[in-house]
Amino acid sequence: MIGIIMFAVALFALLLGFPVAFTFGGIALIFGVWSEGWDMFAFMPYRIESIMQNTVLMAVPLFIFMGLVLQKTRLAEQLLEAMGRLFGGIRGGIAISTVLVGALLAASTGVVGASVVAMGLISLPVMLKYNYDKKLACGTICASGTLGQIIPPSIVLILLGDVLGVPVGDLFQAAIWPGLVLVIAYVLYIAIYAYFKPESAQSIPKLDDQSRKEEIVAALKAIIPPLALIVVVLGSIFAGVATPTESAALGGAGAIVLALLYRQFSWTLLYESAKETIKVTAMVFAILLGATAFSMAFTYTGGDYLVEEWLLALPGEKWGFLFLVMLVILILGFFIDFVEICFIIVPMIAPVAELLGINMVWFAILVAMNLQTSFLTPPFGFSLFYLKGVAPKEVTTRDIYSGVMPFIGIQIVVLASLLLFPGLYGLSM
Repeated sequence: MIGIIMFAVALFALLLGFPVAFTFGGIALIFGVWSEGWDMFAFMPYRIESIMQNTVLMAVPLFIFMGLVLQKTRLAEQLLEAMGRLFGGIRGGIAISTVLVGALLAASTGVVGASVVAMGLISLPVMLKYNYDKKLACGTICASGTLGQIIPPSIVLILLGDVLGVPVGDLFQAAIWPGLVLVIAYVLYIAIYAYFKPESAQSIPKLDDQSRKEEIVAALKAIIPPLALIVVVLGSIFAGVATPTESAALGGAGAIVLALLYRQFSWTLLYESAKETIKVTAMVFAILLGATAFSMAFTYTGGDYLVEEWLLALPGEKWGFLFLVMLVILILGFFIDFVEICFIIVPMIAPVAELLGINMVWFAILVAMNLQTSFLTPPFGFSLFYLKGVAPKEVTTRDIYSGVMPFIGIQIVVLASLLLFPGLYGLSM
């Protein structure tokens, strides 16, 4: 039971606010030395070396860099302005355009914080100006900003691909349909909401002399450059021309080209983007090293056998396992970050999934869809904090929390459909 106690202590320490990487590493050291002695960690340097030489994980900093460069090019602002004019004339048009821009930003930048902050600064004031319901406005922005967790190129999918030993390119291909279904579901919800409550999602009166044709041309000018980058990055993977890591490097170079096209490039932009990339990458890899030490101690103390034995004994076999795992990940997402779940929880359950004959690509997409929900779930959903940080004073925390509830429900419904009817998404069990 030492491994289970170790896991419980780690969760408790995280809830108290201790840093993730040091929590997992420190607890692994204490329990590992107590149960097995210092010899347990003799192979730790080799594990660290294998992590640093992992070519799949090299895609993480490259995609982060791509997203940060694009974040600083006013890409989101131009997309929102163009799409807002295009859809503003229909009820709920600004909210619908926010979802569509969120999908484009997800496929081009994939940085949740950047997407939520950008849309919170640009789209939220416009929605409030035209008397949109505050809950609808906040929920739309938070949900749209988290699409980068499932729509490729997604950092979550790269991490899951490494942990589960599944080709990242396969995960990117498999995630496209679930991501698109989620976008369509958001748009349908907003359209239905606007139909039944027109006063809460009004259309925008035409304020300038721009013709419909000019609006469409302006929207295309804003959409085509990031869309071209998406096609180059994902197309090179799907066509088998480049590995995910090589396409990530291509994406970083493409982001610099777009910065030049938008006339936003500067050496300061390059330096700031590189510095932020190092910070985020260092955080991810510090957690990974702590998680590696933790999983090592957990395995040596027999915790993995106990978990495996318990999960295999569940009623319903494969389905009992899947329902329980999805529920546990959903609940854990309320309190801890997706990185910890990827590196700690998923390695515990992956061997059981393989023993039960579950398709690992399908399983990875289920986990990724579930982890996306963790960005929206109170009390610790990161998207909620990002939006609150840039929202006007009249928008309360309660407005934000209430606003995301319907979108969490939509995500759970899509997750359930993916679990029960994978064939609809071109996946197999």
